[in-house]
Amino acid sequence: MKVENTKAQMRKGVLEYCILAILSRSDKYASDVISELKEAKMIVVEGTLYPLLTRLKNAELLTYRWEESTQGPPRKYYELTEKGRGFLSELDASWNELVDAVDIVKNK
Repeated sequence: MKVENTKAQMRKGVLEYCILAILSRSDKYASDVISELKEAKMIVVEGTLYPLLTRLKNAELLTYRWEESTQGPPRKYYELTEKGRGFLSELDASWNELVDAVDIVKNK
């Protein structure tokens, strides 16, 4: 078993949570989301991000709007919906429970 495979699966498991957390702070253009994820060492490419954004939009957890750009075509900015904020709140609680459980297991 390769550790890189396990690490990739761990990242995939929290990617939607991270996207929602980023969008909870402010509306973002997709490339801004990718930049924040890369800064956090969450390796993500557009081919991974766009299907996730579409799935989150279809679940009514986020929405988007088009804004004119001075540097080219209009840009699609994503933002959390109220339903998305509630979902993120539930994920926050689940994440904290998971971290606590892992800490207990590791430190026993």
